[in-house]
Amino acid sequence: MRADTFPFILTLGLSRLGSTLAVPTGSQSDTLIRSSFTELPSVNISMMASTPVPKWLSDFTGLTEWPGADPPYIPLDFIDLKSLPNIPPRAPGVCPPDRSTCSFDCFKCISFDDAYTCPTLSQTFDDGPSPYTPKLLAGLNHKTTFFTIGMNVVRYPEIYNQIKNQGHLLGCHTWSHKFLPELNNEDIVAQLQWSIWAMNATGSHLPKWYRPPYGGVDDRVRQIARAFGMQAVLWDHDSFDWKMETSPPSRTADDIYSDVRRWKDSGVNGLILEHDAYLSTVNSGIEVSKIVGAGQMTVAQCVDSIDYINTFD
Repeated sequence: MRADTFPFILTLGLSRLGSTLAVPTGSQSDTLIRSSFTELPSVNISMMASTPVPKWLSDFTGLTEWPGADPPYIPLDFIDLKSLPNIPPRAPGVCPPDRSTCSFDCFKCISFDDAYTCPTLSQTFDDGPSPYTPKLLAGLNHKTTFFTIGMNVVRYPEIYNQIKNQGHLLGCHTWSHKFLPELNNEDIVAQLQWSIWAMNATGSHLPKWYRPPYGGVDDRVRQIARAFGMQAVLWDHDSFDWKMETSPPSRTADDIYSDVRRWKDSGVNGLILEHDAYLSTVNSGIEVSKIVGAGQMTVAQCVDSIDYINTFD
């Protein structure tokens, strides 16, 4: 069954710009403080999108253009908003009083179905695709996982499909890189559904894996994502490569390489968080690939699971 049929939308959860990057400007800890967030602008991405809105999506949503950074919520019959946990939205840097909501960004809490580690030291990349991603693809000597922003997927479909055709794993990183716990239920659904639709329309597959921007996930976000059949992917080691792009830069490539060599020499395993949105982070990602070496895994391989919920010819 192809994704260009209307009934497919109703079974999605059972089976499938100007700015390129949203940059976090703080670190993660049990006492999380973030000084500011830079989100993708609310532009009409259709002015830059190369992936057309397919007929099946237009028929279902009534829209003929891709939305801006705040996509509209489209009700789905497999998501019952009334059944979601009663966890109130919270702003970035504001933590709940205890661990009961299982917040990763505040307490590094892991739920039963989160993928958060790997038996080998392995890279992962967020926030693409970008014009710099092809250089990374040419420099990698292993298969890896890319968590893509929906707005970038429809802007750079050729690069997205280059990632797919080279055998790398593609996961969801929301539509426009919002901090999900801050949003109401409808807007969380919209961030996920439009990202999934972008991946489906561009690459003809339904993602199994998603990485919440800034690690912002709790049990309310998880339950919404589970309705789509997706599981959260977190990380063990943060390269903080985006700090090379602060003004002035607060981290150097050598800082990153020093950390990775320490992880490698100490024999630790797990997932490394990196980004493919800037030339600087792509260059460091290529060097990190050389330091870590062969034997790296995709997230699906790390947990011995499937790549996608479904794929379409």
